[in-house]
Amino acid sequence: MKIEVLGTGCAKCRLLESAVRANVDRLGVACSIDHVTDINKITEYGVMMTPAL
Repeated sequence: MKIEVLGTGCAKCRLLESAVRANVDRLGVACSIDHVTDINKITEYGVMMTPAL
């Protein structure tokens, strides 16, 4: 599984990434977590507001 946190690196984006990592660890889920900060890549997903997963 691959989880992508979409956001420009603001405090809310970092908080979401931290929460995702903590819960993945707590649940023992095997996955990769990436933080996408490229605004062009984020808009390709159709995301209008960040942070998003």
